[in-house]
Amino acid sequence: MNWTLILQIVGTTLGLLYLYLEYKASIWLWLIGLIMPLVHGMLYFSKGLYADAMMNAYYVLAGLYGWMVWKHKKPAGKQLAITHTPFPVGVKLAGVYVLLHVALFCFLYFCTDSKVPFLDSFTTALSMVAMWMLSRKYVEQWLIWLVVDLVTVGLYFYKGIPITAGLYAIYCALAVAGYLRWKRMMLTPSNQ
Repeated sequence: MNWTLILQIVGTTLGLLYLYLEYKASIWLWLIGLIMPLVHGMLYFSKGLYADAMMNAYYVLAGLYGWMVWKHKKPAGKQLAITHTPFPVGVKLAGVYVLLHVALFCFLYFCTDSKVPFLDSFTTALSMVAMWMLSRKYVEQWLIWLVVDLVTVGLYFYKGIPITAGLYAIYCALAVAGYLRWKRMMLTPSNQ
């Protein structure tokens, strides 16, 4: 069994567990979110997806941040509630996305041998924004992930990692299901 195949199988298994925990809005997703990026980071680097590889270092830090935010109790002793992204926050996040995309694209284009600098930087910048939105429990993070997942399926097939591309195809369906579930959860009294 080759190294790429092992990384894909382990990463896919962890990815499915992570998504299940995210769908359930379980704090334990952050624990898996500390391990999974190490596996995917090695895989992406080996395939020349340098921005995706770098993004996984961010995912480890975001996992620590997300764990702390979700663990933090609100004054009334309640967990962080699932909410919509406030409009001013959405505008700021759009600006952050544009800056990240441009910076990552320039780095990949001028400093690496990346064959897919635009798509690699696109999915990486959007993923970074979506991960932060997840840490704040903004329901729209699922829609951002859906866009990332759709593009990533094609990108990973192109780069020769079909098992991981299959994982992202599953992520597409689960992003829709997660969005609908979180919208329902927003309406429950226990979410308030």
